[in-house]
Amino acid sequence: MSFELPKLAYAYNALEPYIDAMTMEIHHTKHHAAYTNNLNNAIKDSENENKSIEEILKNISKYPMVVRNNGGGYYNHNVFWEIMSPNGGGEPKGDLLQAILKDFGSFEKFKESFNNAAATRFGSGWAWLVNQNGKLVISSTPNQDNPLMDVAEIKGTPILAIDVWEHAYYLKYQNRRPEYINAFWNVIDWNLVAKRFV
Repeated sequence: MSFELPKLAYAYNALEPYIDAMTMEIHHTKHHAAYTNNLNNAIKDSENENKSIEEILKNISKYPMVVRNNGGGYYNHNVFWEIMSPNGGGEPKGDLLQAILKDFGSFEKFKESFNNAAATRFGSGWAWLVNQNGKLVISSTPNQDNPLMDVAEIKGTPILAIDVWEHAYYLKYQNRRPEYINAFWNVIDWNLVAKRFV
């Protein structure tokens, strides 16, 4: 069994003007494809070929760095593509909104904390909204690490993710990472984030 590059649920230009078509195409067909291929090569002919990506990640400290980097890159991008939509934006509803209000005080405070985690991640990495047994927390991780990994400072199930590697935004936003982070709120599919929360 090998991992496959997922097909996107929308066209490369569907998230414009917030994320441009060329960035989306390069990000998906080059970066994510490379993580997928490198992960498959790294676990080829081993007992890990039959494990789920989640199983591999939760014991990532037992694996070589090539599996950590590419396994994380494979999984993180799967989450990132999934929680975006051309019909995104607005605010969450229902149980997810209630959990955000309970754990952050307001949607605006949550947004501010998430933006800060994404903007202040030094170098390359990710910012996350994480479900820790029903409690929502925000974290950021370096490189392709994520909260499922046993090496993560803050562990839990990722329900929202933003990629702050420069390849995710540089063609359109250059060094203006905060502008890209603000644009991201217009493409978040809160229904899919809510499904991940449940």
